[in-house]
Amino acid sequence: MVKEKIYILGIESSCDDTAASVLCDGKILSNVIASQSIHKAYGGVVPELASRAHQQNIIPVVDQALKEAGVSKTVLSAVAFTRGPGLMGSLLVGTSFAKSLAFSLKIPLIEVNHMQAHILAHFIEKSGYEKPKFPFLAMTVSGGHTQIVKVKDYFDMTVIGETIDDAVGEAFDKSGKLLGLGYPAGPEIDKRAKLGNPKAFHFTKPKVKGLNFSFSGLKTAILYFVKNKSIENPNFIENNINDICASIQYTIISILMDKLKLAVSQTGINRIAIGGGVSANSGLREALNKAQQKHGWTPYIPAFEYTTDNAAMIAIVGFLKYIKNDFTTQEITAQSRLKI
Repeated sequence: MVKEKIYILGIESSCDDTAASVLCDGKILSNVIASQSIHKAYGGVVPELASRAHQQNIIPVVDQALKEAGVSKTVLSAVAFTRGPGLMGSLLVGTSFAKSLAFSLKIPLIEVNHMQAHILAHFIEKSGYEKPKFPFLAMTVSGGHTQIVKVKDYFDMTVIGETIDDAVGEAFDKSGKLLGLGYPAGPEIDKRAKLGNPKAFHFTKPKVKGLNFSFSGLKTAILYFVKNKSIENPNFIENNINDICASIQYTIISILMDKLKLAVSQTGINRIAIGGGVSANSGLREALNKAQQKHGWTPYIPAFEYTTDNAAMIAIVGFLKYIKNDFTTQEITAQSRLKI
């Protein structure tokens, strides 16, 4: 008897990217993302505009994902979707579409926690990328989240540290806005940091006990630093932009690495997997590689296409839940706040 293949359609709509992916038995066949450029004019995501764009994009994106995968919707085994956390209006679009499609096809519906998906993206079959061995520590770093998670199994996760105020990605973006950089500013800061001196300017790191993070104080410190220096010299930012970016990035990466070192010390686990948009940052990747050489850590760094919000990570969680028969009902609702 030939085993039937498992096809999962993953749908992601937690913030400002509408994404769909088709997976077959753990292998990604397509991963389509429609980004929303409209938010650049506002220097950040506008929730109402995001949800409207999702409504316009979701059908074309799902259609494109199926075409690129070379499959019909009739072969789908299940539909997996992001239930939360995220922007409520955006989540509602993806949730409603997933429920309707699963109902019409009479196939199972699978809810996915967005933060778990960033972690489990490491289990997507991809040449050249090793899957983490349990247990491991996961650090999810993005525009909306900063967490350290102890992962014992696919769905046995415990948050052992998280931000008490702002996320690390927001610290990058708000700092970039002060410097006149576009949105999102993280990639631009990273690019300029490579050309600057990371020790040119000193920013005090926040003192937060345990494994929790805080970035609000650092953002304020950068604000007053830029403001005061610009009063002294109106051309300060223009003349020092690379050194400022390098110093900001160095400070932020130091904060993340200090907490990771403490987490390794407390748990005895030195396998480290990173995820989320900020995991694309070259400074963080370099710091992890140095920790591998210096401390003997085993870092797991995701492929760039699986760092920012994407539907492939939703599809892999859907696949892992499908083989456990872990399905949800049509009564399921989106949740803007959803813990691991």
